[in-house]
Amino acid sequence: MTRYVALFGSINVGGNRLTMADLRHACEREGLENVETVVASGNLLFDHGERPSDGLEDMLAHLLADRFDIDSFAAVRSRDEVAAVVAGNPFRADGEDSLVHTLFLSGPVDPVNFAGLCAAYAGRGPERLASGDRALYIDYVDGVGGSRLTNGFIERRLGCRGTARNIRSLMRILEKMS
Repeated sequence: MTRYVALFGSINVGGNRLTMADLRHACEREGLENVETVVASGNLLFDHGERPSDGLEDMLAHLLADRFDIDSFAAVRSRDEVAAVVAGNPFRADGEDSLVHTLFLSGPVDPVNFAGLCAAYAGRGPERLASGDRALYIDYVDGVGGSRLTNGFIERRLGCRGTARNIRSLMRILEKMS
């Protein structure tokens, strides 16, 4: 069995209310084992037989749509994948853990789309951006709340969905996955 984390987007925001107990129960009924939530809503740890994470992502997104009428994206990553993303974040060394984020994406970052994103955002704010493997690294230098670099802005330019977590949350998730 492999330990995975599912990072859900759009849970408990914009009217998509879902208790973590209901999410855990639904996932257990789908055959996921050792299901638990961590940090805040939208982070689900579970064990499952080794398989490509995109198949698990599709299954979990379908589960949310079918059982809870929530259109959500689920980024599923193994412990090693989460550790690699944290280690590969170029802003971790000099940014604040609560402001340095990884946006987990539904697909790889197309270099042309990434260049377009950077060009479209140039001069709009102090945020720093870098691309990774199915991830976008963001340093929200002055904070997330007032930033004009929103998920919608990013998703439209990259052509894929995503959900972000800061370094502090990812470290807690890694601790729980060990």
